[in-house]
Amino acid sequence: MLREGKVVAKSYIARDVFEFVIAVDLKNIEIRPGQFVHVRVSESTEHVLRRPISISSVDTINHTITLVFRAGDQSSGTNKIALTAVGEHLDLLLPLGNGYKLDDVNQGDSVLIIGGGIGVPPLYELAKRLNDRGVRTTHILGFNSEKDVFYEDKFKALGETYIATADGSYGNPGFVTDVIEEIGDAFDKFYACGPKVMLKVLDETLDIDGYISLEERMGCGIGVCYACVCQSRKQGQLKICTDGPVFEKGAIIL
Repeated sequence: MLREGKVVAKSYIARDVFEFVIAVDLKNIEIRPGQFVHVRVSESTEHVLRRPISISSVDTINHTITLVFRAGDQSSGTNKIALTAVGEHLDLLLPLGNGYKLDDVNQGDSVLIIGGGIGVPPLYELAKRLNDRGVRTTHILGFNSEKDVFYEDKFKALGETYIATADGSYGNPGFVTDVIEEIGDAFDKFYACGPKVMLKVLDETLDIDGYISLEERMGCGIGVCYACVCQSRKQGQLKICTDGPVFEKGAIIL
C-alpha cells in the first residue's frame, strides 16, 4: 500500500547507519518480520528508483515503524533519504516482500538468529515476535568493526547475544561462523539475514532447518521488472522482492 510517513525521530546509531522512527497509518496493514518498505528518494529525476529498506520494528499502537539503514556516498539515494529531517515526510510503499515464517516454531523451542551488518535490523522485530510466542532466542550479530556495532542492548534484552567483529576490535574476533563453532548449532531452527557470502556458508553448513533473507538491489519492488531475480533449486528463477527476500534454507542457489 502507498502511504505517507512522517519522520518523528532520527538517530545516528553507528558508522554511516541511521535509525528513523516514522509515523504512518497502519490501519488494515499487517507487517511480518522480514518485510521491507520501498522508499521514494525524491521528486526529482536524479533518483528515479525507490530504495528498499527493511523494517526493524513495528508499533501498531502508536502507528510507527522503525527503519535502520546505511547511508551510501553523497550521490546515493540512501544518503538523500538520510538527509530527511524530523518532521518531514517520506513516500512509502509497504509492506513488501515475503517475511519470516513464525508458525512452525512452538513455545519452548530454541532458535538461533544470525545477522550480518545491515542485515541485522529486520531480525529485531523477528526476535520480538518469537519472544512473544515463548520461543527462546539466541543472537549472533556480525560487524566489520566496533564502530559498526548497533542494537546490541536491544537484542540482549531478548536473549543471549554474541557480537563478532571481523577486525577483532569488539566482542568475539572473527565472523558469525566462528561463534557458531564455539556455541554449536543445537537449536530447533535458525533465521539469518546478511551478506550473501555469510548466508551461503550458513546454508551449506548448518545442520538445522531455517530461513535466510537476501539483501539485494531492486527496481520496482513489486515483481514487475525482474531486476532482482535469483535461481532456485526447484522452481527456476524467483524474484527476491516478491518471492523473497526470505527463503527456506536450501531453496535457492547462493
